Amino acid sequence: MRYSNSFPKTKKETPSGAESVNHKLLVRAGFIDQLMSGSWTLLPFGFRVVNKINDIIREELNKTGAQELLMPLLHPKEIWNETGRWTTAQEIMYQLEKDKKEFGLSFTHEEIVVDLIRKHQLSPKDYPVKVYHFSTKFRHELRAKSGILRGREFMMKDLYSAHLTEDDMYKYYHQVIDAYLKIFKRLGLDAIVTEASGGVFTDKNSHEFQVLSEVGEDTIYHCECGKCDFSQNEEIFKGKVGDKCEGCNCKIVASKAIEVGNIFPLGTMYAQKMGAFYTDSDGSKKPIWLASYGIGPTRVLGTLVELFHDDKGIIWPESVSPFDVHLISLNDDQKCDKIYEKLQKEGVEVLYDDRQVGAGEKFADADLIGITHRLVVSQRNGEKIEYKNRCSEKSDLLSLEQVLKKLNHS
Repeated sequence: MRYSNSFPKTKKETPSGAESVNHKLLVRAGFIDQLMSGSWTLLPFGFRVVNKINDIIREELNKTGAQELLMPLLHPKEIWNETGRWTTAQEIMYQLEKDKKEFGLSFTHEEIVVDLIRKHQLSPKDYPVKVYHFSTKFRHELRAKSGILRGREFMMKDLYSAHLTEDDMYKYYHQVIDAYLKIFKRLGLDAIVTEASGGVFTDKNSHEFQVLSEVGEDTIYHCECGKCDFSQNEEIFKGKVGDKCEGCNCKIVASKAIEVGNIFPLGTMYAQKMGAFYTDSDGSKKPIWLASYGIGPTRVLGTLVELFHDDKGIIWPESVSPFDVHLISLNDDQKCDKIYEKLQKEGVEVLYDDRQVGAGEKFADADLIGITHRLVVSQRNGEKIEYKNRCSEKSDLLSLEQVLKKLNHS
């Protein structure tokens, strides 16, 4: 990608009303644009990062045997009435009327999944069912703030699993916990599995995946030393700071955190209310056991920027960097063009700043955009290329072969 052809370019000014770091930097660097409060456009660079986040999620979920599909966002009132959530979820659900019919915009898809399963009259041997999708969710947030961390319209990966027994549901539930921890580790995030309430989804306790951050809106109570897995959110914690964890002798501390994922053991309530049964070997009808699992890729986008930045701009983890390389030409376009072509032939994703602007502007934009590897081509370096990692102040002069080796493309 030649930066001269990209849309849009960086901005020098901080957006009006921006308070959070992710709002300021993602807008200035040209990753997102705000349409209105809680509603964001993923610009091309932002879309690249989110796609890389989604690819990591997809790879780990597929290993669990889950299959990807895509479900509708506009739902008839009748299907939500089956579980009673048309009324109980009114505070967060967008509801509308058209042609004397009532509809809701999806804030989740439990009812839709159960309807999908019951239509196909599955036999016991067809279970468990494990399906997921990446789709837009709509939730009436009274105070949509913190940039892209909390929106009224956002991207969500939601996975649903249906089982014959509670034991099988929890077996997969814990398998997804392991998959989620792998996902967040690959994204560069240290997630803490935190016990929470079920909210409007279930009367059972659920689990959140929390990342410690001073800008987080949640408070979690967890083991100070991390020797045990105790962690609870503010809604269910009944102890006090300074108490000792049951699993070790360490103290319980309170920390601010950002929720990047959640999972819910839903049980049989949805199946019983919607008539999603299977026929057991003795001929009796039994309800399926359901669980749901969510990760917000656009929320992860904002979380990464909150955690990984400096006073110059964003510092993307390499796994989700929008491009592999930020290539800069300093008055040696002919040579840089050749290197650009060679890198592309080797499968390297390159953002090539070919603009006719000063070196200072190019370097400032490179730091703001935050791509992991920066390459500078100039006449004074001869055949060598100046290499610098976004995390480092140090630069090295390398050959193209050495650059490719560093990028793991040799």
